[in-house]
Amino acid sequence: MQFSERRVNTRWVIIFASFFIISLILWNTYTFFQIFKNEERLKMNLWAQAQKTLINADENTEVELPLQIFSNNTSIPIMLTENDSIINTVNIDEENLLKSKKAITILNTLKSENDPIVIEYVPGKFQKLYYGNSSLLNKLKYYPLALVLIIVLFGGLVYNYYRSTKMATQNKLWAGMAKETAHQIGTPLSSLIGWVEILKADDVDTSITQEIEKDIERLQTITDRFSKIGSEPKLERTDIVHETQQAYDYLQSRFSKQIDFTFSAPKHPIWVQLNPILHSWTIENLVKNAIDAMKGKGKLKLAIVADADTVKINVTDTGSGIQKKQFQTIFEPGFTTKKRGWGLGLSLTKRIVEEYHKGTIKVLQSEIGKGTTMQVLLKIKQDSISNSKKRNTFLSYSFSTFSCFSFYKLAAIAAASVVNSSVVRLTLF
Repeated sequence: MQFSERRVNTRWVIIFASFFIISLILWNTYTFFQIFKNEERLKMNLWAQAQKTLINADENTEVELPLQIFSNNTSIPIMLTENDSIINTVNIDEENLLKSKKAITILNTLKSENDPIVIEYVPGKFQKLYYGNSSLLNKLKYYPLALVLIIVLFGGLVYNYYRSTKMATQNKLWAGMAKETAHQIGTPLSSLIGWVEILKADDVDTSITQEIEKDIERLQTITDRFSKIGSEPKLERTDIVHETQQAYDYLQSRFSKQIDFTFSAPKHPIWVQLNPILHSWTIENLVKNAIDAMKGKGKLKLAIVADADTVKINVTDTGSGIQKKQFQTIFEPGFTTKKRGWGLGLSLTKRIVEEYHKGTIKVLQSEIGKGTTMQVLLKIKQDSISNSKKRNTFLSYSFSTFSCFSFYKLAAIAAASVVNSSVVRLTLF
């Protein structure tokens, strides 16, 4: 606890120190800017005095110094006016002066940058000297912005490095925990299979043993999912109609009869490149979310539609619906509208569909109070399995709430069966 608090305090110290350093740099830059601006003002006052000297010069006047002052100014733009007319310019492109509108625009810009210097060359007659900032001063004006951008970019790189390192550590931890859980559940799972064989030998009703075998197969599938975390998912040429219907039928038999399930698909096989176990996980998450949105009562339809190149899986419910602004947010890890939700199911589903099956998933349509349609789109593979498979590492840092619940629930049943077979028998009868 003390270590965690110390880390939080250290972060705040670093944040405040960074703000202090940035503020100090900005203040120093502003100070330098004002110093240079005052120096340029002094140069323009000298230029104005030189202009006055040349206007009033006669054959005995020394003009070498005023001319030198004029020649030394190579960076500050100047416009000299008299009676609102431009009579002279310095360090301004002559082509811009040929157009009166352009010249007026430049004059207004100089007026906005600095106050004019009034030259009274004879009593009652005045000229006004308008000048702008030099190129050096303009560069210095944008220097703080560039510096802040560099600091922000550097801070972003540091943050991303820290975040990616932390996520990599979490991924390793989750993968290790998942593999260990799959390993630990193996022993009671084997025992369950043995008990089923004993029940068959005792001539127990076949419908009971068949249902138990289905749950054991489901438990084996979930165990296989957990064991594959951190491993390479192998893609196979698979009939997506068969795999989808198999996952859908199992879920239909396990949920409330108050839900009207509908399944429609082509009669012929549709071959795609996917991992069957991960695909069943995708269907499970979509169906489970649809049922949660309907609060266990409503209509749920799963439709498979194919064309020449793609196959679409549409899951439609009559639930509460999703706001349009949340169409993308729902796929982010941690986002959930459930009181006890983890916000990981759709994030994991998106990762399976897009990263491993090279498809897309989106909210096809949704209306508040009427329902939602989720769509998964995959490419159809006409040829056999490609020899060049891209190797990916399935480092899933998220778990489906339904999968975890089913996993541990079935694990508890398995443990109970190992400890006391008589309890299982009594339960069955």
